[in-house]
Amino acid sequence: MPRLPHPGAAHVADVLISRGHHGVIVTQSEPTHTAAEAAAAVGVPVGAITKSLVFLLDDDPVLLLVSGAHNVDLAATGARLEGTLVRAPLDVVKHATGQPIGGIAPVGHPTNLPTFVDTDLGRYQELWAAAGHPNTLFRTTYSELLRITAGLAVDMGPAG
Repeated sequence: MPRLPHPGAAHVADVLISRGHHGVIVTQSEPTHTAAEAAAAVGVPVGAITKSLVFLLDDDPVLLLVSGAHNVDLAATGARLEGTLVRAPLDVVKHATGQPIGGIAPVGHPTNLPTFVDTDLGRYQELWAAAGHPNTLFRTTYSELLRITAGLAVDMGPAG
């Protein structure tokens, strides 16, 4: 008997399809809570994993889609976004995304989160991102990720 998708992943698939993506969600037998676990599960470099992270930009929640190969430089990225950037508290993350930590997708949130996409992701031909549940992933490309999220490309590394 086929496994039914998690309701959160089914919602993400519906949103992806509505935005012109194929909507295929891959369900793993084990959760992929970290970028390294996700990369190992789908056989790609860790940098090709898209981490969906919620931050506060001058107290307003924003979504940063970040390469799994590095962390956000808060000071430099905040300056590029013309504000102060800090990690959002868990209650804000849950309210803004409606998705569990470790499974937050770039789309399908109950709130309209301004989205910024790490330019480092553009180095990879194929990207993978969580799909609304820790056991789920979907494949995309950098240009498609920008399009389906209405995201803006931003360098999230150190100033230099």
